Amino acid sequence: MGTVMFFHLMQSAPADTLAVNAPRALMQGWRVMVRGTDPAALERLDAALWLKGGDDSFLPHGLQGGPQDAEQPVLLGLGLPANGAKVLALVDGAEATDAEIAAMERVWVLFDGNDSDRLQAARVQWKAMTTAGHPAQYWSEETGRWEKKAESPAR
Repeated sequence: MGTVMFFHLMQSAPADTLAVNAPRALMQGWRVMVRGTDPAALERLDAALWLKGGDDSFLPHGLQGGPQDAEQPVLLGLGLPANGAKVLALVDGAEATDAEIAAMERVWVLFDGNDSDRLQAARVQWKAMTTAGHPAQYWSEETGRWEKKAESPAR
């Protein structure tokens, strides 16, 4: 059972956090599925990821629905991980089932801390995931750098 990591974004956009975390996951040999709730928002995220890192750190990724879904190191979509992902990143209020969480090495919940609705939804997700026994960590960039603010062990 992997760890659920909540990322309370205060200064960064999801693309910024994914551009840092996704390469780390890929270095572990884990593919990443980024699940959103809005196709237009995923298209904007796709475009933003192409611009992150410059020439030095190309992040191979694609939008779900293409012929190469199964081979994509990082796949952005609305549905199930079609690329054998071991990391599931949830953006824009996307959710995951207990079975999906249990099958992953990591689940990242990225939410905009400046949006009261997203903040409340993340609190509900934290409660549901920790009550279900999933180990979870809560990270905030409120001070300008990432700090772990809370941790709940597996039960």
